Amino acid sequence: MTGDSFVLRSDNDGVTTLTLNRPQSRNSLSIGMLDALGAAIAAAAEDDGVRVLVIAGAGPAFSAGHDLRELREKDYQADFVDTLFARCAEVMQAIVHLPKPVIARVQGIATAAGCQLVATCDLAVAAADARFATPGVNIGLFCSTPMVALSRNVHPKHAMRMLLSGEPIDAPTALSYGLVNEVVPADHLVARTDALARTLAGKPALTLAIGKEAFYRQAEMSLADAYRYTRSVMARNLATADAQEGIGAFLEKRPPVWCGR
Repeated sequence: MTGDSFVLRSDNDGVTTLTLNRPQSRNSLSIGMLDALGAAIAAAAEDDGVRVLVIAGAGPAFSAGHDLRELREKDYQADFVDTLFARCAEVMQAIVHLPKPVIARVQGIATAAGCQLVATCDLAVAAADARFATPGVNIGLFCSTPMVALSRNVHPKHAMRMLLSGEPIDAPTALSYGLVNEVVPADHLVARTDALARTLAGKPALTLAIGKEAFYRQAEMSLADAYRYTRSVMARNLATADAQEGIGAFLEKRPPVWCGR
C-alpha cells in the first residue's frame, strides 16, 4: 500500500483502491484530502495498469463530508471557501471524466460531501449498517454542492427529502433510492466490492471508456440529440479491434482476446 498520509493506494491485478485515510476526522474532505484524492485520481487516469478504481474510507466511516473545523479555523474566509468548493467540484468531475469505472465501498456514514462522493462514483456497494445524509440544513448550511451529484442519481422527490429534512437514510433505503447498487453484510463488504471490481476489470477497457463517457454526455442532451450522439459513438466503437474481436468470438463461440484497440 502506497500514498501520502491523506490517501493510501493499493494495486491488485488491475483493481486500484484509494483509501481516504483520516479516520480520526471520519475521513472529512479537507483541502488536503481533496488535493491528495485529486492527485491520486489523476495518476490512475494515466496508469494503463489501472482498470477499475475503488474509493474507500479507513476506520468506521466512509466520509463525513467537508471539514467543518477547518472552515471555522479559516474564519470562513471567502477566498478559502471558494478554493475548497472549487477543488471539491474538480475532484467530483475528475471521477466522472475518468475513463475507468469507479466504485464507492461504503461503510459507516457518508454524509454531506461524503454522500456527494458516493453519488458521484459510477457504482456503490454499501455495508448493511451504512448511513447516508445531506444534513447541512441542520446547521444552517444547505448541501447545495452535494445536491448536484445527488439530484443526478436519485429521484427528485427522494433527493429533496434528504436535502430538506437533513435526516439520514439507512442502506436499504439508499438502495431503493438508487444511491447504491448493492447492500451486503459488513463483513462481506470488501470481498463483494472486490468481486464486482474484478468483473469490470475483465471487460475490454477501451469499450468501458467509450461507454462511460457516452453515458454521462448523453444524459445531459435532448432525446433527439442523445440518439444522434450515441449513433456516432456506436459507429466509432464498432470500428475498434476489440469490438470486432468480441463479435467474432461470440459468433465463433470462443473466449475473446482483448487488445485495447
